[in-house]
Amino acid sequence: MSVYRRIAAEIAAGIAAGEPAPGERIMSTRQIMTTYGVAMATASRVIAHLRDEGLVRAKPGVGTVVAIGALPDGTAPDRDRVVRTAITIADAEGLTGLSMRRLAGELRIPTMSVYRHVADKEELVLLMMDKVMAANPPPPRMSPERDGWRACVEALARLQWSMYRRHPWLAQAVSFTRPLLAPHAMAHTEWTMRSFEGLDPDTQFRAAVTVANYVRGTAVNLEEEAQAEQESGLSDTEWLDSQRQRLAAVLATGELPLMARFIASDDREFDLDILFDFGLRRLLDGLETLLDQGLRPTPP
Repeated sequence: MSVYRRIAAEIAAGIAAGEPAPGERIMSTRQIMTTYGVAMATASRVIAHLRDEGLVRAKPGVGTVVAIGALPDGTAPDRDRVVRTAITIADAEGLTGLSMRRLAGELRIPTMSVYRHVADKEELVLLMMDKVMAANPPPPRMSPERDGWRACVEALARLQWSMYRRHPWLAQAVSFTRPLLAPHAMAHTEWTMRSFEGLDPDTQFRAAVTVANYVRGTAVNLEEEAQAEQESGLSDTEWLDSQRQRLAAVLATGELPLMARFIASDDREFDLDILFDFGLRRLLDGLETLLDQGLRPTPP
């Protein structure tokens, strides 16, 4: 968790306990600088974050005060319900539509009540992702010894694709450079690594992450696709139909003969599911070549 988020979470916890109370001042940026030993920019981000979450507001002539309605009313749900509700919102509106204030409104509780269960949105997304992963564990009845490594890896990849299909926001939440440490997500990686038994640990990990990143990288388009359809009111097919004249003008130049031949073909098919399926098979073909280069253990 970043420094400013950690400080904001600590202040938010104090507000949840009624210190300070609604209408009372919170620490100023200079007081935050002194108390936590941070720079002015970090202290300012703390205040801005609390304001964005609806916990505080600026009061002319007074300073930054706790927002009225931020004090918990005793009706806060349990953490599981908070996470489930957040998933429902994200499924319908994406991560951009999910905020602590929006979540609190859906739960019909003050915004501050949400902070009894999660420190900030980053932790909330982590819990959301882990809950989805927990509901979709690796295939329990499959094993590399019985079914072969390729069948196991493909089964898990298709399971993850179906998860992204049901929860388009999930691909935006997953990161392979700054991963959120969700235990059930890590279990997916562990299971894939086990499918590559016999390889050295570095190769096992890289192969497992490469497959997962391919699925996630393709799935990133799902939320953008859904958002574009929602904003335009057009499906992908309808949108493409609306662009026919422009497309015809581009192809008429004769500079794209292969594209023109593909678009003119009667059996032309293309969507994200087809792209995913084609790419997954080629990726597994490549990994099989790697294993065949003497890296696969000799069977007993």
